[in-house]
Amino acid sequence: MNKAVIGLGFGDEGKGKVTSYLCSKDRDAMVVRYSGGQQAGHQVMINDQQHVFSNFGSGTLQGIPTYWSEYCTFDPVGFLNEWKVLLEKGYNTPVMHVHRDSPVTTPYDMHWNVGVEKLYSHGTCGVGVGQTHQRQQDFYSITVKDLFHPTVLRIKLKELSNHYYDMVLDMEEFLEACDTVIRDHFFMVDKIPSGFNYIFEGSQGLLLDQDIGFFPHVTRSNVGTKNISYHNPETFLVTRAYQTRHGNGAMTNEKLVHHIKDNPYEQNFDDGIQGEFRKTLLDIDLLQYAIDSDRGIDRSQSTLVITCLDLITDDYSLTIDGQKVKFPNEYEFVKFIQNKLDISRLLTGSSPLSEDLKTI
Repeated sequence: MNKAVIGLGFGDEGKGKVTSYLCSKDRDAMVVRYSGGQQAGHQVMINDQQHVFSNFGSGTLQGIPTYWSEYCTFDPVGFLNEWKVLLEKGYNTPVMHVHRDSPVTTPYDMHWNVGVEKLYSHGTCGVGVGQTHQRQQDFYSITVKDLFHPTVLRIKLKELSNHYYDMVLDMEEFLEACDTVIRDHFFMVDKIPSGFNYIFEGSQGLLLDQDIGFFPHVTRSNVGTKNISYHNPETFLVTRAYQTRHGNGAMTNEKLVHHIKDNPYEQNFDDGIQGEFRKTLLDIDLLQYAIDSDRGIDRSQSTLVITCLDLITDDYSLTIDGQKVKFPNEYEFVKFIQNKLDISRLLTGSSPLSEDLKTI
């Protein structure tokens, strides 16, 4: 059966960890990136192996192939850099299939994205994903198929420079990366490859979905089931045991005292363009809203995954209906969340390893 890994919060829930776990159970799997793009930072740890995936699916360490769909932006420079890192770490050559209509992120998009973020502080990662989607909607289209036509690509890049008010940037690294990746590094396809069990790996949480989250602090993407509902996947709904948000935007419970430990494996830092990494108590009301807003989620066919439980061992607390509730132990804490969300199955885990997920 096909599976979808969907974050319930503002991102950073542990989607890479869950994707890797599901891949470990199915050698006939293919990871499908179906939303967002290269802004994902999905950390996977398997024994002493560790990698943060942005341009590849989170089953790559296990030899699982990736399909990069037309809903995802594609960054040739970032893709090539991550490819080199994976090989330097000694991993097998990744197998990547990229849809011909995947929008391509250029240095122009990244540069403009950073400038807009400095002006409006929307909470972007600064890697051009949102700007690429916006530019595509404005009909300045550059997609993966254009990489195979260098003359056309250069014409489109010139028009894109004009679109961004005659922006002047050195494009040689970008053009060299485009030439390298199409020659050696992926298969361009016009549909999802057949013969696999698909594991759909979401890019960000539902509370950042462009149709669900709190504008303007959202991603320009549909991160729930909208793009994949016709595959009828079983959903794995992921949340940390506490609430997080990286950068600006609405977030509840920040005035409440908590004792959440710092994650030694955290990939989020306060010194990036997104700004502060925030954390506080879990809010059941927000999780309910996220699930209710995605009509493709069938609670009876879903699994709730609660990660990072090791970071709240001395304070099992959350809020519901605006009121703080404290629990005496982990079991009562997680079963309360499962019952309130009315999810049929439950997996729990700690912060680092994908293998530690267990059924409760």
